[in-house]
Amino acid sequence: MKQKKKKPEKWTLKKIKKIKRADGLKMKTVTSYTMDSVVECSASRYGKYIALRTYQEEGSEITYSQLKSMKDAISISLLESGFVHGDKIALMGESCPTWMVAYFGITSIGCVAVPILPDFSAKEATQILEHAGVKGVVVNVKHFEKVESFVHAHDSYLVRMEDLFHIPDPIAKELEDRKQFAAAPGRDIRRRKIDKKGLELRQASLAKEEDLASLIYTSGTTGNSKGVMLTHKNLVWNADISTDVYVKFKKKYKVLSILPMSHVYEFTTGQMLELMRGCEITYLGKAPAPSVLLPALKEVRPRVMLTVPLLMEKVYRSAVAPVIKGNVKLQKWMRFGFTRRLISKAIGNKLKMTFGGRMKFFGIGGAPLDQEVEKFLLEAKFPYGMGYGLTETSPLIAGCSAKQHNLGKIGKIVEHVDVKLLDQDKDTKVGEIAVKGPNVMVGYYDNPALNEAAFTEDGYFKTGDLGHIDKKGRLAIKGRTKTMILGSGGENIYPELIESVINNQDFVTESLVIPEQGGLAALIKIDVEAFAAKMALNVSDAKTEAMKYVSKIREDVNKELSAFSRISSAELQEEPFQRTPTQKIKRFLYSRTKDDQAKESKNG
Repeated sequence: MKQKKKKPEKWTLKKIKKIKRADGLKMKTVTSYTMDSVVECSASRYGKYIALRTYQEEGSEITYSQLKSMKDAISISLLESGFVHGDKIALMGESCPTWMVAYFGITSIGCVAVPILPDFSAKEATQILEHAGVKGVVVNVKHFEKVESFVHAHDSYLVRMEDLFHIPDPIAKELEDRKQFAAAPGRDIRRRKIDKKGLELRQASLAKEEDLASLIYTSGTTGNSKGVMLTHKNLVWNADISTDVYVKFKKKYKVLSILPMSHVYEFTTGQMLELMRGCEITYLGKAPAPSVLLPALKEVRPRVMLTVPLLMEKVYRSAVAPVIKGNVKLQKWMRFGFTRRLISKAIGNKLKMTFGGRMKFFGIGGAPLDQEVEKFLLEAKFPYGMGYGLTETSPLIAGCSAKQHNLGKIGKIVEHVDVKLLDQDKDTKVGEIAVKGPNVMVGYYDNPALNEAAFTEDGYFKTGDLGHIDKKGRLAIKGRTKTMILGSGGENIYPELIESVINNQDFVTESLVIPEQGGLAALIKIDVEAFAAKMALNVSDAKTEAMKYVSKIREDVNKELSAFSRISSAELQEEPFQRTPTQKIKRFLYSRTKDDQAKESKNG
């Protein structure tokens, strides 16, 4: 008599909550804090539902069951190709279903994914690939030329992201441009037959909670590389703990994804968290320009969406502020609290309709939100939530739901995360935020000096952010202790790295990169005498030519930088920079942002 095939176990949320752990952590959606468990548990609950799709791309839909089978097929294909535990495979491309499928296939068997921001230049991408020592590259056609030199120089496993075809080595070495890469023949690693032998091979190689899942680079310049090592437990726990705190997710909830998945903010809180609860994620597939985003919002009608402050600030300044400031009667009524809130709520209702009319949670994180904009959102009853964290903390440290707002504050600290403030000011109680918990990275890859500086003696990670915690345990961010600049899209911009590129240009003696309204400004000091001698000019004429030369430097330097690190204006710095006793430039004296000026004048 033929034995009936045993049905796979269905991991209901109720059953998972009964799991007891030795470390005291509470499981909510997974049986273990691993990427494999995320897919396995979600597929057991939501198998037939759509997990991933791309807006207006027919045939892009992937169900939870298909996600599981594709993940298994990829991991078996990799193992059969010789990949072993700890091998690194890069992912470079815009957010799409196959990005996520590849990630799960790579990480489920203990290999490490190295997500690279699509905005990184060819030089930066190559430096990351070299520093990480990757053995495989999954890249989309658009960005192939950024990794081409690395592929030619190394015996690396090349996969085309669009269709997850492995392009074998002899062919990969001959590819000269993206057109050839797009047409190259290969083997679909998603479709590998899943037989008993393959499953046994995969089962013997499954990743554990403490294994590395992601190696994420916050910069890509040689000598300053910061590869953040995040384990399965770091990422999966951070998502799992948040699945029922900020919004009550329901299966089949529509989610519109517009941020790059190589950002851990989007990856953890915009992808993993939603997949754990059976949501349907739609990738925009293009840059979120109004001409693309508005029709998508109208069609998808998302319940959940994550963004950086820049998007909402643009919406406010282009669609909300002009309505109020252009109407004399409205301006009069906006002076009074009660009528101002009524007007804001009426505008807020229209705004909700613009975003599809079904929004339950509009997450804002990655950079500080303008207080004027936040005040409007609060009074408009717009369902926004705030979050704070870093790549190094997987990312979430603190946050709030759409009903827990306090103007100027992020919200409560995530459960099981321990935050303390270092070197607190006696009067303001502001100090540097230091974090310890299941979300904190293992450390920076191959950088012992940086690791030593990043942690306190008792194991707290020093964020470099200044904060204050009120009596109700709500965290407020007050500024930065370091020089890092947060880009308008939430990117980490390191001015010293840009300055090092500028300082390598002819006749430049030193430079300073500072934030200015809407971008970055470079103040560049030129050796005018040497410049004059070279150009056969007198010093007076040389100054005029030097100003033109500074503009050329800006153009040349921008070619070597990521899109978000590019300089928007460059000026000739005629006077020597003012310095501290240890010869560091006093950056705050050259600040052009109100927040920095206020902070420095307050601190004396």
